[in-house]
Amino acid sequence: MKVVILAGGFGTRLSEETRLIPKPMVEIGGKPILWHIMKIYSYWGFNDFIILTGYKSHVIKDYFVNYYQQYSDITVDMLSNTVEIHKTQTEPWKVTMLYTGQNTMTGSRIKKAQNYIKNEPFLLTYGDGVSDVNIKELIKCHKESKKYLTLTAVKPGGKFGALDISSDGTINSFTEKPKGDGNWINGGFMVCEPEVFDYFDATRNDVILEREPLEKLAIEGKLNSYKHNGFWYPMDTLKGKTDLTKMWEEGTAPWAVWQKQK
Repeated sequence: MKVVILAGGFGTRLSEETRLIPKPMVEIGGKPILWHIMKIYSYWGFNDFIILTGYKSHVIKDYFVNYYQQYSDITVDMLSNTVEIHKTQTEPWKVTMLYTGQNTMTGSRIKKAQNYIKNEPFLLTYGDGVSDVNIKELIKCHKESKKYLTLTAVKPGGKFGALDISSDGTINSFTEKPKGDGNWINGGFMVCEPEVFDYFDATRNDVILEREPLEKLAIEGKLNSYKHNGFWYPMDTLKGKTDLTKMWEEGTAPWAVWQKQK
């Protein structure tokens, strides 16, 4: 199953970091948050990634093109024009990077990846949030629901959009950002059936996943939730980066499941 990561936004609320690099490349403990997200999926056995780029896409491409040498010990002999690699650090990843447009919205970016995903279920998330969500249990919940899309519902306690969820997990309504605290919200980490592509208009670049597609899926009873009561944290502000960096440096990063025993 492929993992699709939305990584094309401008990251305007993190402008202190994103003037020169895209938000998914902002570092937590010396590694881009995108790397952390990929490590989460890799821990659960998913190593085939499709990264949907836009703003400053070349930074993401350069990172993976040069990944092998970036994390290896090397000797450069400038006289003989040779490079000797002594120690390597690699990941079992296959990474496809798609430039989906500078100003393209989330839903339209996903639609542009359809030819690479083909007629198969796929995993989907944002390039700026980490969690200790159990991906295998998420997929199991999705399969049992027989819905078109399952999203991980988290409860951070306010300021985000709310989900009205039935006892069987069906999402009855999707509201982007209502007032109130303590609501379940969309934490990303989604599982999608290929039928979701029918909810994106290929002629448009302004389709926002969190608006028309998810709202329509909810109305039709085809949107499911996997309630996650564990850790989830978005890096959408400088405070988010600071908090995540502190957790990582103190060795208390709950999302770093790959550092723990299965």
